[in-house]
Amino acid sequence: MFEDCGAVLHGHFLLTSGLHSGVYWEKMRVVQNPWHTERVCAIIAEYYKNLDIDFVAGPTTAGIILAYEIGKKLGKPCLFAEKSKEGRCFKRGLELKKGDKVLVVDDILTTGKSVNEVLDAVEKAGARAVAIAVLVDRSENGLQFGEIPLYCCLRAPSIAYEPQKCPLCQKKIPLSILGGAEKK
Repeated sequence: MFEDCGAVLHGHFLLTSGLHSGVYWEKMRVVQNPWHTERVCAIIAEYYKNLDIDFVAGPTTAGIILAYEIGKKLGKPCLFAEKSKEGRCFKRGLELKKGDKVLVVDDILTTGKSVNEVLDAVEKAGARAVAIAVLVDRSENGLQFGEIPLYCCLRAPSIAYEPQKCPLCQKKIPLSILGGAEKK
């Protein structure tokens, strides 16, 4: 499905994490199609259908769409964690209570930064993340989040480089900046 949508790009890319990679997963090419979003969210909802949760939470931007669709399929409310100076937090009257159980969802997992930020926001609210789900885990070695189980629809390890060690830079291949990445 990702390939059919043109979501798997090859070249030289700056990732949101600041790392460089020869592969870029443009999740918005999947998420822009409601039928594809519904399909991947149904896979996650089916996997976690017996999980005891109160909320589904994701980071802005694509995470909002995923949390909504998975929440709809599980019959649970959704919320999203926005960026702030102190990290991600729940704004706009969206709240968790002490003891709430949360399924954290995200689109593409590379370093785990966004997932960890949502986990921190859940913890700051006094709630507890009980599971994590992502569309694609592209991390090289498969990330772990302590005792919190991780489910991915697709495991596709992709090498990512520190900019100063990037062989694509050394070959002078032009760097593409897509999505939420920002050149520093």
